[in-house]
Parts: sequence; C-alpha cells; structure tokens
Amino acid sequence: MDRAAEELTPEEEAERERAWSARPLDPRDYSRRTLLANERTYLAWWRTGLTALTAALAAARVVPELTDADVQWPYTALGVGFSIIGLVAIAYGHRRRLEVERAVRRGEFPATSDRVTGLVSLVGLLTGVAMLAIILFET
Repeated sequence: MDRAAEELTPEEEAERERAWSARPLDPRDYSRRTLLANERTYLAWWRTGLTALTAALAAARVVPELTDADVQWPYTALGVGFSIIGLVAIAYGHRRRLEVERAVRRGEFPATSDRVTGLVSLVGLLTGVAMLAIILFET
C-alpha cells in the first residue's frame, strides 16, 4: 500500500512540518515571487489609471449632460484633473515596473519617486477640493 496515500499521524505531520521549515531556502524563489508581485502591481497602476480616465469622462461629459448644468467649466476642470491622475498612473506604472524588474535581477530595490507620488497626491487633493466645491455650490 502507498504510504503517501495514507493519513499521517499528528506526530508524523509535525515531523513533516519541521522538515519542510528546516529546508534551505532558494533565493531564486524570492525573485520569482517578487517579479510576479511586480506584474500585479503594474496591473494595479493600470486599473487605477483606467478608473481615473473613466471618472474624467464621466465628470467632464456625462454628469453635466445628466444634470443640465448651466456652467460647464467646473466639470471640465474636474475631468482634466482625473485625466492627469490617470495618465500619470499608467505612465509611472510602466516606468516603475521596469525599474523594479531590473533592480530585482540585480538584487536591489528602487525607492518610489517622491516627485511622481507627490504630483499624483497634489492633483488628487485639488481634484477632491474641486469636487467638494461643485457638490456644495452647484445648484
């Protein structure tokens, strides 16, 4: 009878766990996982960018049409803000993916760009303030 097909006793299970955790770690495994995580992060940048671009279209074109807004420019400004966030997210996501991939292969890790994250944060903050102003003052 095949021993692997049998159920293990708790002692055998504990011994198997100790043997597994004591095995030498393969550093290549970390690199593979990090590269796969980098790909997932890249896709997250894309999702964020596409979401912001969708919000830009909705803010600048759909909402004013549905609300019969008398003044168009606040919605256009809001759409521009969301567009900037979306475009920066997609472009920086690509750049960041390449930087991280190269660094992982060298055994390093690059820091994120304070300039880019600061720009996205500033535009996001300004866009949020513009949305708040539209909500509060647009009748």
